[in-house]
Amino acid sequence: VQLQASGGGLVQAGDSLRLSCAASGRTSSIYTMGWFRQVPGKEREFVASIRWNSGTAAYADGVKGRFTISRDNAKNTLHLQMDSLKPEDTAVYYCAADPQIIILSSVRRANMYDYWGQGTLVTVSS
Repeated sequence: VQLQASGGGLVQAGDSLRLSCAASGRTSSIYTMGWFRQVPGKEREFVASIRWNSGTAAYADGVKGRFTISRDNAKNTLHLQMDSLKPEDTAVYYCAADPQIIILSSVRRANMYDYWGQGTLVTVSS
């Protein structure tokens, strides 16, 4: 499975941005996908996850109510709609996928995901 993230950019606080992650290869094997973010000097941080078939989603507390994860099964594409962006949302955002159903208590763990995209930079200015 190959993942290609896109949609990052420079926005102002309060603006919206939509990230996309195109999956290719053995996409039929994907059960769980997620978004993580990372800033220099810190560990990769969970943002949101979704089960590919059921659409069951989970969010980090800091983005709940502002970010929405979704998937387009027909286009094998994952999205992250980010609204009311804050400067602390500035990071490189990575999409991830795994061929297993990751239980909700473990979706926040980056080491549960086998496949990763290259990352897209989101910068939110104050």
